[in-house]
Amino acid sequence: MEVIENLLRAMTLEEKIGQLTMAARGEVFPPNEASEAEVLHGIRAGRIGSLVGTHGAEVTTRLQRVALEETRLRIPLIFGFDVMHGYRSVFPVPIGETAAFDPVLWEHTARMAAYETRAAGVTLTFAPMLDVTRDPRWGRVVESPGEDPWLGAQFARAKVRGFQGAGIGMPASVGAAVKHIGAYGAVTAGRDYASVDISDRALNEVYLPPFRAAVEAGAAVIMPSFNDLGGVPTTANVDLLRDTVRRRWGFDGVMVSDFNAVAELVKHGVVDDVAQAAALALQAGIDIDMASNAYGLGLPLALERGDVTIGMIDEAVRRVLTLKAKLGLFEHPFAPELDTAERDAKLVAARRLAREAATKSVVLLKNEAGLLPLKPGQRVALIGPVVGADGLLGAWHAAGKEVKAVSIREALHLALPPGALSFAKGVDVEGEDVSGIAEAVRIARQADVVILSLGELEGHTGEAASRARPSLPGRQRQLAEAVFEVGRPTVVLLSSGRPLTLPWLIERAQAVMVLWFLGIETGNAVTALLLGYANPTGKLPISWPRSVGQIPICYSERSTGRPFSATDMYTSGYLDTPVTPQFPFGHGLSYSRVAIRNLRATPAIVGMDDAIAVEADVSNVGVMAGEETVLLFVRDVVARIAPRVMELRGVTRISLAPNASGTVRFDLPVKSLAFPAGDLGPEVQPGEFELMVGSSAEPSALVRTRITVRG
Repeated sequence: MEVIENLLRAMTLEEKIGQLTMAARGEVFPPNEASEAEVLHGIRAGRIGSLVGTHGAEVTTRLQRVALEETRLRIPLIFGFDVMHGYRSVFPVPIGETAAFDPVLWEHTARMAAYETRAAGVTLTFAPMLDVTRDPRWGRVVESPGEDPWLGAQFARAKVRGFQGAGIGMPASVGAAVKHIGAYGAVTAGRDYASVDISDRALNEVYLPPFRAAVEAGAAVIMPSFNDLGGVPTTANVDLLRDTVRRRWGFDGVMVSDFNAVAELVKHGVVDDVAQAAALALQAGIDIDMASNAYGLGLPLALERGDVTIGMIDEAVRRVLTLKAKLGLFEHPFAPELDTAERDAKLVAARRLAREAATKSVVLLKNEAGLLPLKPGQRVALIGPVVGADGLLGAWHAAGKEVKAVSIREALHLALPPGALSFAKGVDVEGEDVSGIAEAVRIARQADVVILSLGELEGHTGEAASRARPSLPGRQRQLAEAVFEVGRPTVVLLSSGRPLTLPWLIERAQAVMVLWFLGIETGNAVTALLLGYANPTGKLPISWPRSVGQIPICYSERSTGRPFSATDMYTSGYLDTPVTPQFPFGHGLSYSRVAIRNLRATPAIVGMDDAIAVEADVSNVGVMAGEETVLLFVRDVVARIAPRVMELRGVTRISLAPNASGTVRFDLPVKSLAFPAGDLGPEVQPGEFELMVGSSAEPSALVRTRITVRG
């Protein structure tokens, strides 16, 4: 664009580096927080081109006016913020929303979030987070789409479409900065920021597919991860960022470092000083240095030393200015002025969408003897510390505290007849005080059914929230065991941002619901499910381990020469626990029951460019109408590289009345059976493939057929 080239020609070196510098302001990251005076001085001097953490129409408009009216070149600012699962209207956390297995829902919640975010003057969201992970110890599981790369790719496409809409310059759209490329979900021992050492095959098969899908969907920005990958910090990884993402994938957008990551190359031990850190990051393709000011301090010296060229700096500035143009900032730099009637209608629609998303995200793990839904006339004891609105929005809840969230206790109280609900907290989520357990036991004895609401709070999950023992914090186990001893039928509501290893709890409860963190409509969604006004449809997007010793765990492990056998100790197993998870990937019950049968594939013999119609008959053999999510898995029977036991390749849903039947169909392109071959490029090998359809990845419950791919 001519305007961009004219700006480049007019810029001083300091102003160019300013466009590559993102300052932190907004009380989000205190250690690197710049004062307002420092920010204003930096903007006026042309040393700041974007800000992270600043949000709200008033403050973004004020700072944008400084950039447009008090600087030499009048280049608008980008305001970036972490809008992970809603801005003001907070939806379920990503791991929870992924449990809906519903790309249409994912796109709609991102679209609503984009509307609210742009209205606050923010033009770039650091979302979606696309890190595949199989390790519940890692705190950022809560932000992820779970363990499966195919599902993560569907999540990526839906969220990018939702955030960016028909164009990122539109008044209800924002640019999506997908994060954190570099296999961040595989950090050593589940410790945030730790090293990652995996094979190139694992990187390409498991961790990169969601990011490639995001690029294909048109994502505006990519953020590398904090960690090193095989000894090379991702922020300086030329092979990954320049060769793979830019050259092989054709990504021509902006790359932004994670918070302070450029300066942290010194702590990684790969450079001596900040000038070398800046040089390595720029050489790898990092266009914007977030919060460390390594570019401001280091690039002039790196240029003087000859470690970078002015052409490399210009290349990065050109991409940043192009992004600003695509965001529409040269024409519409301020937060859009909203019509009051439209804004009010959007708030109502956002509430309705938040309730739908929350309802679809809940996973019913267990329901013995049809305890749920609750029966009319039952006296209910609500016990536990996780029943209020505080702490249940989840990590990265943006401006969600400005909106009323509906608590579980409040919604149940309104829904049940007067006098039917009693409540006792029992214990706090954290702490040692157990004096309230006696009252909890007392009301449990007087009830027909107990609802035991336990779990983590939002501060136990997210960034810098890894846990070596992902179980219940504080004295919640002591409370639960005391309540179980009463002997009343007990429903456990489990709020968390990750699977928790709780076999003792799951085995003793009659029913267990995983709530994750559901957002502002938590109480209404949970109450509707408990009372049967809604039927659970959520499914686990991540395997649920029995023990921390099973971690990392996933359903799509590779075939082994000695697969586990209960009758042969010299097979792949444990002496002290089963090899299977407590609940497999895709597990999730409903109040209806389905049977899947008669799987067929047409044609059964196909060529490389063909597609296969995969169909199965589904019957509702329960007494309630419901919706079932049906999963399609594939397995290469014989391949040069040891195949995985199964891999997800399709998801569909069917709604059925009691005793009704229907047919589900998957259209499976043969090319989707490809895997990274010898050169890690995609290849479909001729031969037999097994197709499996079911409600989860439980092998014994799948119906199977085979097809043959001709060479």
